[in-house]
Amino acid sequence: QVQLVESGGGLVQPGGSLRLSCAASGTFFRIKAMGWYRQAPGKQRELVAGITRGGITNYEESVKGRFTISRDNAKNTVYLQMNRLRPEDTAVYYCNADILPYGSGGRSVDYWGQGTQVTVSS
Repeated sequence: QVQLVESGGGLVQPGGSLRLSCAASGTFFRIKAMGWYRQAPGKQRELVAGITRGGITNYEESVKGRFTISRDNAKNTVYLQMNRLRPEDTAVYYCNADILPYGSGGRSVDYWGQGTQVTVSS
């Protein structure tokens, strides 16, 4: 059974910083792409940042220059460093991983974390 466990959310003032972590556990062959999504009240879930196994990144326009996604393949962990946070960044943040199980014939499976609340408020 594969699990993604997130940590690092919380309450921060505007302009502050937070670092989210997401570790994958269980038995699997390889993790392909990983990413962070967020969902604010009354809004659809959106991609915040993604990273390939090789380290190629992409970001949602509003977080470019403020957020940095990174990963440690040896630890099966993805991080999201969030700087210069704004009230509009308030949301539940979800980790996502595209994982290749053993014996899958190349077919990957999408996994999600349980979500961690990030609140930016003074």
